[in-house]
Amino acid sequence: MTIDSALADAADKMNKAISVLKEELSAIRTGRANPALLARITADYYGTPVPLNQIASVTVPEPRLLVVQPYDKNAIGPIEKAIQSSDLGVTPSNDGNVIRLAIPQLTEERRKELTKVVHQRCEDARVAVRNIRRHQKDELEKLERGREISEDDEKRAEKELQKLTDQHVAEIDEIQRHKEQELMEV
Repeated sequence: MTIDSALADAADKMNKAISVLKEELSAIRTGRANPALLARITADYYGTPVPLNQIASVTVPEPRLLVVQPYDKNAIGPIEKAIQSSDLGVTPSNDGNVIRLAIPQLTEERRKELTKVVHQRCEDARVAVRNIRRHQKDELEKLERGREISEDDEKRAEKELQKLTDQHVAEIDEIQRHKEQELMEV
């Protein structure tokens, strides 16, 4: 392993931590309808748990309405059951062809709860980034102890690693600020 490969590996893993955070935050609902709200829901389709987006199309005809159109009419019951048992807090209405989900206005209390969830997810992402830094720092120290790189090179690489970590933590802070702002907007 070289210094460049260690830093590239760290950057790659930190970018993945941020993309996981973005995916998790997209499932946290704001006052608007968004197909990503249903991204994690799986329905029991002929005895197999299947992600909703594989057995139905999800559209947003209005800002506060999601319409789930199953590809197979027999899947409408399992899809409705999966949505009801999810933590979305939305009651589906089924007309036999499509399932409509009216997204209610968020209460002030619910907004604050969701803000806490966002804060926790962002903190988890920060911890993940710091763990990646720690792991790569250990790798650099092993290279230095094994005399594969000089002490000066190790110190320079650690500074680069810290700079990389700071950039990713700042990006997480920005994502958190944006999501909290989105949640608090009425």
